[in-house]
Amino acid sequence: MNAGTLTKAAAYAAGLALIGLGLRGIVDEVPLAGWAKWFAGAAVLHDAVLVPAVLAAGALTGLVPAGQRRVARAALVVGACVTAVAIPVVLGYGRRPDEPSRLPLPYGRNLAIVLGVIAAAAACVMAARAVAARRRAGRASGRGGATRAPRPSRKGARR
Repeated sequence: MNAGTLTKAAAYAAGLALIGLGLRGIVDEVPLAGWAKWFAGAAVLHDAVLVPAVLAAGALTGLVPAGQRRVARAALVVGACVTAVAIPVVLGYGRRPDEPSRLPLPYGRNLAIVLGVIAAAAACVMAARAVAARRRAGRASGRGGATRAPRPSRKGARR
């Protein structure tokens, strides 16, 4: 066995040990009915919300020009990840009326701002790519570069 194989085997063993530890915690500390309810809810959320949203996003990004699809899809993935992380605070999980300093900010507005920045960054990248592609196409056709005023003809200069 070489060092890479040993490292990989050690990583797999550590991962399996952590999975076992997690399963033991679930069995010991979580009631079966609560775990089953959570698992069923996650499956329904995945199949009824997440999969249709991803399919719709894929279909809609199919309408975007081919050179811009990666940027659009990357922006959607980043926005989805940010939203998934922010959903608990946007919905106010953990907020208590007797402790106003817990989750005191307007998280919904802040999420909208972050998503707007992601969309604006994607739009800027798409615009820059479109300009660069137009310039490359102009150079390839011989019409690119700076334009000059036409030279006066010699016939017109003699008169």
